[in-house]
Amino acid sequence: MTRTLLSEAEGYALLSTLSIPVPKHTITGSRDDAAQAADTMGYPVVMKIVSPDIVHKSDAGGVVTGIRSATEAREAFDRITRSVAAHNPVAKVSGIMVEQQMAPGLELIIGGKTDPAFGRVITVGLGGKMVELLRDVSIRVLPIDENEIRAMVRELKGYRLITGYRDEPARDEAALVAIIGSVAAFFLSDPHISEFDINPLVLYGKGACAVDARFYRDDAPATTPGVLVRNMPEGLLDIHSIAVVGASQDPNKVGYAICRNLLTFPGALYPVNPKAPMVLGRVAYPDLASIPGNVDLAVIAIPAPGVPGVIKEAGQKEVPLAIIISSGFREGGPEGSRLEEEILATAQKYGMRVMGPNCLGLMLPHKGINTTFDPVSPKPGRIAFISQSGAIITTIVDWSLPEEIGFSAVISVGNQSDLTFEDFIRYAGSDPDTRAIILYIEQIRFGTRFMDTVRRVSLTKPVVAIKAGSSRIGQKAASSHTGSLAGSHEVYMAAFHQAGVIPVSSIREAFETAELLSSEGYPRGTRAIVITNAGGFAVLSSDYAERFGIGIVEFSQELIGELDAVLPANWSRENPIDMVGDSSADRFARTFDIMIRHQDLWDIAFVIAVPSALSDPIRVANEIVRFSKHTHKMIVGCMIGGDSMKTPLRILRDSQIPNFPDLEDAFRAVGNVCRHRCSADTPECRHG
Repeated sequence: MTRTLLSEAEGYALLSTLSIPVPKHTITGSRDDAAQAADTMGYPVVMKIVSPDIVHKSDAGGVVTGIRSATEAREAFDRITRSVAAHNPVAKVSGIMVEQQMAPGLELIIGGKTDPAFGRVITVGLGGKMVELLRDVSIRVLPIDENEIRAMVRELKGYRLITGYRDEPARDEAALVAIIGSVAAFFLSDPHISEFDINPLVLYGKGACAVDARFYRDDAPATTPGVLVRNMPEGLLDIHSIAVVGASQDPNKVGYAICRNLLTFPGALYPVNPKAPMVLGRVAYPDLASIPGNVDLAVIAIPAPGVPGVIKEAGQKEVPLAIIISSGFREGGPEGSRLEEEILATAQKYGMRVMGPNCLGLMLPHKGINTTFDPVSPKPGRIAFISQSGAIITTIVDWSLPEEIGFSAVISVGNQSDLTFEDFIRYAGSDPDTRAIILYIEQIRFGTRFMDTVRRVSLTKPVVAIKAGSSRIGQKAASSHTGSLAGSHEVYMAAFHQAGVIPVSSIREAFETAELLSSEGYPRGTRAIVITNAGGFAVLSSDYAERFGIGIVEFSQELIGELDAVLPANWSRENPIDMVGDSSADRFARTFDIMIRHQDLWDIAFVIAVPSALSDPIRVANEIVRFSKHTHKMIVGCMIGGDSMKTPLRILRDSQIPNFPDLEDAFRAVGNVCRHRCSADTPECRHG
């Protein structure tokens, strides 16, 4: 595929067909032609190099502005010619453009690129020479409507420059929205344009003008991965019988660990080993065909070359699902890719579905299923964890046990040759045991399908994701401003935003956010109260609330008067409510009672309790449970301490009330939820 950079004149011509204003311009080949063109056009003018080999013209000394006479035009022609020759002696030069210098305005960038996973992406932000330094941009996956375009513009940090800031006049936001819409529609409709920049687009009080444009045209249409939609059948994971191919008596073998983990499976377990009559006390079978009953799931843990034959056996036995633990497929090179293609073709021939290959397997704790070789099994819970990394799964499951975090499902997707992230997200979305979903993502293969799936699921169940690979180390230099600004990670974040995914930056943050939502659901707004017996934490609460976008409610004098009646004279007399250090459980209770009566004033309550000689943490925990039962609001526990808090924390956990041992983590998790769910423009998301 050959990529061609359109000349600026060609870019201007293209923009003109979209009814986007561009400056008057002409291309000249000599210093005298440039002077004559400038005289005809009228001063001031700008002169620019025209070369397919000079992408960033200013960096090459290829732009001169503020030219006000024929003499200056001739000098500019010579200066540009010398500078470009010094910068790139072999650059092909098509001429020097003379164009009308537009009046100053607000400089913006509109760009587009083709992402390998998500397809056409558009970027809008503050532009000009400082674009990469400021990096104030908003990104969306196409298509988008006018409302989404307006939201893009308004989420820019520099949006106040559009509405008018100090001595800066207001700019024509409607014209900007219309131009973005026109360019987005064009970019989506022309498969040969793979990337573009309009930088700067100068926005005025009325109207706008595209002062520079760069379009890349490919001779072959840009495409994104297609997908043959074969959704996972309902009931595929309703498993009553499991065969383990590669079952072993050797504790050092993967097949041994898988069989050991399945000994508590309440259904039928069939070890398959042609050399052993028994495995872990269960009758073993030489092959799948020898198994007397139906098999709902075949778990395959043998070397890769033998897997295609087992898949054929499984197909002939009408096994509906195979989980291939084995590695050595697409991730290993051309021969592995051939094996994987052979497996998929055979499975499709028999109507069988495949999970993996090169995956850890599947855990469904509520059903007693663990097809992995992880040495421990998780406890049942409400979170589905779907991961592209098996090592992450084993680490998280081990960590979850002392933390008493349970799972409805733990799923390793592996190479996704057949069943993909989207299939398991859809499964978790309809699973009655699942109340929140966490994704660990390294790469999405089918971006459009992913977004469509998550958009539907996130309407009823929260989806939290951590995307690995945000570092720019090792990324190739981008050929355009847009390529630099809209890197892979930024596009994923945009796709998450549009699909309703809550992005987080760490595994711990993912579980804190999912645990919060699985127990409390979404708050109606961002208005918060803080109740504590620790003055220092009251001060920190105000800081964290501001940092993470949570509104601290301002109390009326009437409410302060009610609190005066139950709190000591030296309480804070404002929100956060510092009840002072000698607070008993009764003081917490009386404060909760007042807040229950006034729960129309707030959406979220942070209850911070620290050990003291006068408070009984167990009674405080029980009062928090009572508080939660008498409200329909988000209650966030922050019972902070050591051994004295172990029983209180269990009381909260048993009542499905989240507790955060670190106050900042609590506000960060709530802030993640509020930022995702709430808009400051809606009455439900009022700050205090």
